[in-house]
Amino acid sequence: MSQLPSRIDLLELDIDLRLADLWREAAGISDWSLEVVAAFMRAAYGKGYCDALTEDSPGALCADHGYRVPGRNVESASAGSSSTGSASTGSASTQPASTDA
Repeated sequence: MSQLPSRIDLLELDIDLRLADLWREAAGISDWSLEVVAAFMRAAYGKGYCDALTEDSPGALCADHGYRVPGRNVESASAGSSSTGSASTGSASTQPASTDA
């Protein structure tokens, strides 16, 4: 009798499919070094970041595999954007709208 794949097995498979192009490139590397590993780690992180930004429904990867979708920390998001000069717009959106005119 075969055992059904676990939730983590299915998540790993989904991630591996999303990273197929990186796996294909990795298969052709014969001289691995710390720099090459670091480059692949950065590429995988960037791919995941872009995938998350373009999901039809934010958190779909987590939800599809039965994991809790983490909430967004609005204050951290605003603080992180300060280096791009958009902190004032980000923090303004967290304040209630004033009805005083």
